[in-house]
Amino acid sequence: MLTVYIALFVTVLDQLVKWIVQQHMVWGESIPLISGVFHLTYIINPGAAFGILAYQRWFFLAIVILLFGAFFFFRKRIPKEPRYFSAAIGMLLGGALGNAIDRVRISGVVDFFDFRIWPIFNVADIFICVGVALIVFYFWRHEA
Repeated sequence: MLTVYIALFVTVLDQLVKWIVQQHMVWGESIPLISGVFHLTYIINPGAAFGILAYQRWFFLAIVILLFGAFFFFRKRIPKEPRYFSAAIGMLLGGALGNAIDRVRISGVVDFFDFRIWPIFNVADIFICVGVALIVFYFWRHEA
């Protein structure tokens, strides 16, 4: 159940922050929080990380469907301990769902965190990366 709760939390948080950005910023607007270092820049990304595979909406939605299908198929095999593993899967699922909602709704993903030396990203992207890192860490520390 932890996995589902975290996935729901991540999805709601991601969509709430994106809604706030869309309500208070104009597309393309950039607000410097630390000038030249960290800005809030509202864009719609039609691709994945670094803008790769732009306009491949159905491909990304298919990946999310497969990801959720794998989760429901293997959910009883997810170990209860360590708890971070279940949390990591929830982070991955919630982030994927948050971005999928954008892809269905606006045919792209709302991005806004802009560190100027890295592609602009969002809350869902953070949780996806942390979730995947924790899953990799789990398999590095435990035998499959």
